[in-house]
Amino acid sequence: MKLIDFRLQVFYEVASRLSFTKAAIFLNITQPAVTKHIREIEYQINTRLFERKGNRIYLTSSGNLMLRYAEKIMSLYSGLEADLSRMNNINSGIIRIGASTTVAQTVMPKLLALFKKNHPEIQLSFRQGNTEVITQLVVDEALDIAIVEGAGKFSEISYTQFLRDEIVLVTAASNTLSNLKTIDTEELYKLPLVMREAGSGTLDVVLANLISNAVDIDKLITEIKLESTIAIKEYLLHSNSVAFLSVQSIHNELNSGHLRIVKVKNISIYRDFQFIQLQGNNPKLIEFFKRFCLIHYN
Repeated sequence: MKLIDFRLQVFYEVASRLSFTKAAIFLNITQPAVTKHIREIEYQINTRLFERKGNRIYLTSSGNLMLRYAEKIMSLYSGLEADLSRMNNINSGIIRIGASTTVAQTVMPKLLALFKKNHPEIQLSFRQGNTEVITQLVVDEALDIAIVEGAGKFSEISYTQFLRDEIVLVTAASNTLSNLKTIDTEELYKLPLVMREAGSGTLDVVLANLISNAVDIDKLITEIKLESTIAIKEYLLHSNSVAFLSVQSIHNELNSGHLRIVKVKNISIYRDFQFIQLQGNNPKLIEFFKRFCLIHYN
């Protein structure tokens, strides 16, 4: 359950930074999504919150008033969260957390930092790896909770929805291919692909989707396989290759213009990130961490 309307959080981040771009990066959403949320608020309250002068934005008088109230609401919420944790006797302990590579590198750093800031008395340990490795660590009871992509496969593990992600085809802005808005699936057979390693949840989702869309994956040209999204992004910036990557992982590169999305006609790839933990292993501390993640991420 989210106690704070996400649009209010979007406004707060934009107003605090006076930047739609910086707010989008912090919130892990696109800049058009930030603009959409702000316009919805302005329409709802029938007043402008920001004005633009040249390349900079400024708060209007209404915007300044709303920021003061937003700050109070955010402060009250933090107090509520702390009081709820104390009521549930959640004031110490250790949480062993894991995440598959994509979510570990994009979503978790912010969530872990926010959690530690709000609950410094709770100790955190963190492991990352591909979905296969992290899932096995949960099965082996080496991790209390983890976030991975893909559908549930183990009967001894419980799966809870966390967030939905889109995977898109991307290339360097310097690649002439980036000037094309859309390509046909047949074009995929001509492009050098950078792929994730075997055992990667991202790889499994991409291949399954391509097969379901009648793409012969044996005809694809795999230029190289790399073990992390960071490595793939860096490789793309110095090549004319393409790769299927999570939108979550390329916000900065899209905003800076270093990478561009190439739409593949009739192909839309989505996957779910899920919390995983052993069946019956749901102590208050673990459930509290899970609830914190759901509240603080959109």
